[in-house]
Amino acid sequence: MTSQIIPVEPFDFIIFGGTGDLSERKLLPSLYHRQRGHQFSEPTRIIGTSRSKMTDEEFQAFARQAISDHVKPADIDATELKTFLARLSYVSADATNGAGFDKLKTAIGDSECIRAFYLAVAPALFGDISHKLKENGLITPNSRIVLEKPIGRDLASARELNDLVGDDFHESQIFRIDHYLGKETVQNLMALRFANALYEPLWNSANVDHVQITVAETVGLEDRVTYYDKAGALRDMVQNHMLQLLCLVAMEAPSSMDADAVRDEKLKVLRALKRINGNEAPKHTVRGQY
Repeated sequence: MTSQIIPVEPFDFIIFGGTGDLSERKLLPSLYHRQRGHQFSEPTRIIGTSRSKMTDEEFQAFARQAISDHVKPADIDATELKTFLARLSYVSADATNGAGFDKLKTAIGDSECIRAFYLAVAPALFGDISHKLKENGLITPNSRIVLEKPIGRDLASARELNDLVGDDFHESQIFRIDHYLGKETVQNLMALRFANALYEPLWNSANVDHVQITVAETVGLEDRVTYYDKAGALRDMVQNHMLQLLCLVAMEAPSSMDADAVRDEKLKVLRALKRINGNEAPKHTVRGQY
């Protein structure tokens, strides 16, 4: 069997928080892999933006180091890396006061291709960035906005953030991302469950005694101590990553593999969960801090 590489249409990928931890460890290395896989069509561009003052060349050097640190040496091709880095540019912008968004508009230009605004920033900035994009005329029918977790601290703040972004983008343009779903093991879980004649008929309460989900991280807090002290493990890992894994383990087979059908089956699982009230937490949970 031969693998088929399908290039995607040209697009502009704008990373807010372009010099942050998520961009360094996940986004830039992943985008490089797509370059190496020949999935980019010309003239795809990647624009990093944050409050830091930086030239295009400095951002390219930042990306080169990120790829060196987080991509296997055997996967680094000098020619593809050079081509990838040439796609990168940088604009300094501040969402709190709108400074630099005029320069971002100039950098993007009049291109009519898909614009993906990836918000790898604190949730408190989601609304500010969304509004500034609209105020500066940067939202087109082909625009997408990608929200990274955590989306709020609780139900009320999550609804508020959704409303703020929803004022500027249509729901069909909003993508809420959980990068755990991109892990190979997680993606293989669907095939293991629903495309395996051995496991599919046995994967039910009559045959399964219990389920234990272990998320064993290889990376510590590193330089995220300030964030983690505010968010905590429950908000950072459980209410997003682990609940998604729970849904994939417990959901029924969707009618199709399109996004809406899979989401509907996940919702059935979430609605069936027994809620743990605050005073019941010590009975049902064990928590620690280091």
